[in-house]
Amino acid sequence: VQLQASGGGLVEAGASLRLSCVGSGRTVSTLLMGWFRQPPGKEREFVAHISRDGGTTVYTDSVKGRFTISRDVAENTVYLQMNSLEPEDTAVYYCASTIRFPYGTRRAGDYEYWGQGTLVTVSS
Repeated sequence: VQLQASGGGLVEAGASLRLSCVGSGRTVSTLLMGWFRQPPGKEREFVAHISRDGGTTVYTDSVKGRFTISRDVAENTVYLQMNSLEPEDTAVYYCASTIRFPYGTRRAGDYEYWGQGTLVTVSS
């Protein structure tokens, strides 16, 4: 499985961005797909995931109501729509996937496959 993330950039606080993660080698409908982020000088942290069947989404508390994870099976792509961005959202964002936990896990170590990361910078 290979994952290619894109869509990061420099925006002002309050703006929106949409990150994309295109998968190859396996369809996203057979995987738990997640987004993680690593703020400058901090450890990687869970952001959101969408279950293998697409029916369940989970978010970390700090992004609830602002971020939405979704997928397009036909495009084999997972998205992270980020609205009302805050400077605290500044980080490198990574998409990840796992076969072993189809319904959900927040632990980075449970994900076998990772994209290369895309930088999101939010200015105040």
